[in-house]
Amino acid sequence: MHKLTRHALLASVAVAALLTTGCSASSSTETDNAGAAAAETPAASSTPDQLAVVQAPLGKSAPTALATQDATETGDAARKSSLKVASYDKKSGRAVIAAKSVTAPADGTATPSSSPTSETTAPVAVGDVIASAPAPGAPDGLLAEVTKVVGEDASGGTEVITKAAELSSVLGESKAEGEVPVDPAAIEVEPLVEGVKVSWAKTGDLTFGPEGAKLPLGSLRIDVGAAIATAEGAPASAAASVQGFVQLAPEVAFSYDGSGSGTGAAPGGAFLGLTGDWASQWSLKGRAAGTTTTDGKPLRIPFAELHADPVIQAGPVPIVVNLDLVCYFQVAADGTVTVDVEQDLKGDFRVGGSFSWSKGWTPVSESAMTGTPLDVSVTATGDVKASLGAEASIGLYGTVGVSADLAPYLRVEADAAAEGSSDGTGSASGSWALYGGVDLSGALQIQLTIFGTPIFQHRIPLGELHQEWPLAKGEATTATGSPTPAA
Repeated sequence: MHKLTRHALLASVAVAALLTTGCSASSSTETDNAGAAAAETPAASSTPDQLAVVQAPLGKSAPTALATQDATETGDAARKSSLKVASYDKKSGRAVIAAKSVTAPADGTATPSSSPTSETTAPVAVGDVIASAPAPGAPDGLLAEVTKVVGEDASGGTEVITKAAELSSVLGESKAEGEVPVDPAAIEVEPLVEGVKVSWAKTGDLTFGPEGAKLPLGSLRIDVGAAIATAEGAPASAAASVQGFVQLAPEVAFSYDGSGSGTGAAPGGAFLGLTGDWASQWSLKGRAAGTTTTDGKPLRIPFAELHADPVIQAGPVPIVVNLDLVCYFQVAADGTVTVDVEQDLKGDFRVGGSFSWSKGWTPVSESAMTGTPLDVSVTATGDVKASLGAEASIGLYGTVGVSADLAPYLRVEADAAAEGSSDGTGSASGSWALYGGVDLSGALQIQLTIFGTPIFQHRIPLGELHQEWPLAKGEATTATGSPTPAA
């Protein structure tokens, strides 16, 4: 049934009930007052609730939301519930729902029922939808609809059989929008090369970066230094290495609009994305190998894997976000040029997927970054492009929705042999040019239909975002003179 038609029908029923029973706006109970107000102003019933989007409480205090079958049919949002998911088995869809504390099985799976009970006395019923923070057997949280109530299990909870549900079933016709910072202390970091150091800072609990560098609140910093492959035939003095840090302050961007032009139970709009501040300072030295030996692609060196499952809360509904990042260096070079270059880069980024009924799912990829060159030394003729980037994926309840590759880079063009710095001083014979830039790519995945939107049948590319800016450029007038900055 169309939403507006449903609202009109509900308003008519409310008016009829008031006339039949003789109730009025002056009834003594708060419920009667609310019903009379809705009857007097039917338009108010079509006004969606605006839900705040905030970081959910940590640990066992994270809420559980329950949307009854009646609520999902009328478009009402789920309500906060004292129920907890005591255990869950993904393969069978069996779960144990506890109305109070229940000891979960050691393996985190649901146990067979021992004394079936009537569905009318169970804490949940067929058609109810449960939204839960991470629970035993459900490390990515749980968003599931009850398809069968089996009965009471040995632990005293209620065993049920479930199937996957959609956010529209618990958010209904409400609206929600916000950006929630990811707690850097909750991000798991796995170093992939030796020498990786991790530091972070959050309110009330500061961990300082290397050499006493104090980080901005909410930031995670990863320092790395590693040797990389040298071009074949290069002398020992041309040994190649990368060194520096990347600093992130990631935020989850989420919005949902259950009102408007959506049809049936689907929303009229939605957005899921990753945004935040980025800062990095890093250097490339030596004569690096140009490509890998297997496929001819640029040499990519992952140095850290990051993972977090932050729980955000839209009103009473916990939404489990799955965030993965792989930080890497990538070098593309012709193998003939020896460099010693360094860049200080700062900016922000925003990637994600946006849904509207007029356009369907569309990609969002934005980045605003600026770079500052430090000293640069280039010897011999050749080209090199080096990136310090991050592959990111973000999803909900264990499903990937958006993947992105953010790759700020430094590119050198050398025409002969030159030495200089960003202030245009130095000595050289020939010319050199230094550029900064950022490449951004990725895709939307079919799993974004977890919002309750129509299914799209293929990956939707984010679109290639490419930005480049000159950092330093010079040309020598004599072998010992100072470079003259090019116009």
